[in-house]
Amino acid sequence: MVKYEGAQRYLPEGRGLAELREAAGRCRGCDLYADATQTVFGAGPQNARVLMVGEVPGDREDATGKPFVGPAGGLLDKAMKDAGIDRGGVYVTNAVKHFRFTPAERGKRRIHKKPSRGQIVACRPWLVAELEAVTPGVVVCLGATAAQSLLGTDFRVSQQRGELLDLPGGEARVLATAHPSAILRAPAEDREQAYQELVKDLRVVAKATKAA
Repeated sequence: MVKYEGAQRYLPEGRGLAELREAAGRCRGCDLYADATQTVFGAGPQNARVLMVGEVPGDREDATGKPFVGPAGGLLDKAMKDAGIDRGGVYVTNAVKHFRFTPAERGKRRIHKKPSRGQIVACRPWLVAELEAVTPGVVVCLGATAAQSLLGTDFRVSQQRGELLDLPGGEARVLATAHPSAILRAPAEDREQAYQELVKDLRVVAKATKAA
């Protein structure tokens, strides 16, 4: 694993979301900033009951500077609505704040590339700071990268998917499920079932936040 400087020294003294977002724009904790258009920090209310963590910004997110505004974000919005979760009360972010991609052919969309373990570790202080600023009741890890960033490298989404667990070192509960982009990449004949499984997991989140 390549060792990077990490984000810790770039964290601001003030830990509100506005201060964190501004400081993250200057982060050089790993090498991803060099090719990305901009930092894509989290978005949503500071008093959000639910915080959702994805993997890495995509092409559309890199261009706009906003998380979950591409196809996966659209699918996630639909799933939240079907599960009974108020999208306006959710904070969304990624484990890594800069777009990692494979250069595309001219005129084509850049294809996202999974961040390395070293890049995930380097960026983790931003995610921890977001959790401390928002203090959600439930954290939803969308995919393995997000889950392993918060729950350790031994965690397997396939084994504990949809279960409400205690977030290590915090008072929130945490639930891991599939990333919406995985559903979009699934074979057409499997996509509807994969989507319904995501909605089922998010209904667990909806029930937990209403009961709290």
